[in-house]
Formats: sequence, C-alpha cells, structure tokens
Amino acid sequence: MKTTVNEFRTYRAEMNDRILNSGFRDFNKFFALDNKAYVDGALNAKTKELMGLVASMVLRCNDCILYHVDRAIQEGATEQELYESFNIALIVGGSIVIPHLRYAIEKMDELFAERKNESQTSNS
Repeated sequence: MKTTVNEFRTYRAEMNDRILNSGFRDFNKFFALDNKAYVDGALNAKTKELMGLVASMVLRCNDCILYHVDRAIQEGATEQELYESFNIALIVGGSIVIPHLRYAIEKMDELFAERKNESQTSNS
C-alpha cells in the first residue's frame, strides 16, 4: 500500500510521540543522539542528510529513504545533488538498490512538486 508524503509525516510524528512518551528512557536517549548527529558541525546538515540517505538506500529502508530525501530537500538539496547521492548508493549497494532508487526518485518528485505547489500558492 502506497502512502503519501503527508501520511508518512503524520504517522512518523504520531509514532515518535508514542515512543518518546512511553516512559522507557533509553528510547529518548537514542532519539536525542540521532537528532544531534544531523545538526550543522564540521559537515553541514544537508551533507549529513545526504549521507544518511545513501546509507538508508544501501540498507534498503524506504521509510528512512523518504525521511532523508525530505530532510535533504528541506536543507536545500537540489535534484542534481540527490541524483549524485542516489548514484553513490547504487555504486556501493549494487543492483539490489534499484527498487529503492525507484522509490527515492518517486518521493523526490513528489516532494519537489509539493514545494512548487506551496510556492505558487504563497505567491498568489
């Protein structure tokens, strides 16, 4: 079953809230560590999101792929930067990455279309 980007964002937010409010403190510690890894440092956040994207594609996690494509675009990644990142994943992971490459491109197209629609709406 395909989900839209907005359905994914809603589900992710709801479930993260459930997990983080479960009372099991180790979840909170891991999530804090994960969030901190992607902030600007010696590498900027966009570069880190693209690195996370490559790892997610090689590990074949579509939820992770969508998350990192979304975040990379929010951080200013261009279509060409995403294509080059997808290519690194394909080179590292091999042909088994191809179904996830299809998914990544599909979601990238949706996200750029969403941005274009938002931009046109705000300019009207």
